Amino acid sequence: MASQPTLPTTTRPDLRALVAGTFTLRFSTGLTGALLVYYLVSIAQQSGNVVDPLIVGAFAAIFFAAELILSAPFGVLSDRLGSHRLMQLGPIFGGVAVLITWGNTALATLGFARWLEGASTAASTPSTLRYLAEATDGDGAARARASSRFEAATIAGLGAGLAAAGLLWAALGRDAFFLNALIYAGSFLVFRFLVPALPAADDPTADEHAAGDRVPGWRRRAAVIRQSGVLALAPTWIAINAALGVWMSQSIFALVGKPNAAFADQLLMGGFGPVEVSVAIAIGLAVLFAGLGFWGGHFQQRRRTDLIAVGLGGGSVVAAAAAVLNHSQGQPVPVQALWAVAIAVGLFGLSAATPAALGLLADLSERFSAERGSVMGLYSVFLALGQIGGALAGGTAAQLDGIDGMLVATFGLLAIAVLPLAYLRRHERGFAECARCGGGDGPSRPMPNGDWRDLEQPESV
Repeated sequence: MASQPTLPTTTRPDLRALVAGTFTLRFSTGLTGALLVYYLVSIAQQSGNVVDPLIVGAFAAIFFAAELILSAPFGVLSDRLGSHRLMQLGPIFGGVAVLITWGNTALATLGFARWLEGASTAASTPSTLRYLAEATDGDGAARARASSRFEAATIAGLGAGLAAAGLLWAALGRDAFFLNALIYAGSFLVFRFLVPALPAADDPTADEHAAGDRVPGWRRRAAVIRQSGVLALAPTWIAINAALGVWMSQSIFALVGKPNAAFADQLLMGGFGPVEVSVAIAIGLAVLFAGLGFWGGHFQQRRRTDLIAVGLGGGSVVAAAAAVLNHSQGQPVPVQALWAVAIAVGLFGLSAATPAALGLLADLSERFSAERGSVMGLYSVFLALGQIGGALAGGTAAQLDGIDGMLVATFGLLAIAVLPLAYLRRHERGFAECARCGGGDGPSRPMPNGDWRDLEQPESV
């Protein structure tokens, strides 16, 4: 198999445009998701139809189901066609989705629009991550910075979209969806004209296919996934994303919905306005963004699994402090503020988890340049599996016991995330050495405890 050259440091592309495009794209994604909640509440108020947490959770699950199903095919396409081409499809799908939402109120049509929105993320994420991994090949410090900035752009974009949704809904109503289509158009222009292609590294399979690879692509990619160590990361990452999914799918609906008499003892259950929610999200976003900047500076000094453990601990602090705040009726405001500060501290710790997991995945992909898009596409697969589970679990928990139910589900998912972390930590050093040992030659040399006999290639490849 042809060796894939590492980009010299002097020719590495400037990733600022990629980060900017990621931010605007994720801003639109977060904006659509939050606007849809306000839209569903409005539709229910005008039509008298019931919109409950289970319906809200189902819409979130549709989005992530599309990402789950389509991420792997788009990851393969990014290997075949190049990441720069594929990342441009995300804004196109997203723009069409919000225009459909803007012009319709039927739940089935809105569900189709959510599927398209998920396809937008499925098209953009694997190709963007493949580009990031290729551009930082062989440079651990550059990869740490790039992974942290990508996660910062992703979280900041989603958070800013969520925060802006309440303000835009109050000002524009459903026309905010049309405005979002224009933002998607801006994202397309960034990816199309400002992100440079990687001509020397963006077609890693050209030599392979010209030589006549006799191993079917799906078998090779399945073997890469099995041997790369990625599956050891999967349980922890899926469970973390499921815990986040409980809140991403349900928190706004729980806060702005009509107060439920069955949950009268829960301070956070209903009655908040869109602007109040936007302010709270903005504060949380600022804390997460500060945490990403802080922990990104520790990538070179700390093991990836250490940072994931810090993130899980931070998530537990968030859930515990939120549980106390949810039952703080009658407490003095300064005491309630103390619980809010504890939530902020937990969020700061939680921000360490996802960039560390992303950096570990990029490390694991380093030895498989020809299938890098397929490996990095698992980022979306793990995220989608977790978010689907979190959305459905969160909807059921919120239906049964409001915010308290969501907190119980969160604690359970965080506990699941901890269980495989010890195994991942034991094998982390071996995975990192495997990532370095191949020098980007693709799956032509054996991994520890692995056998590439069924991937045997002709001598000319």
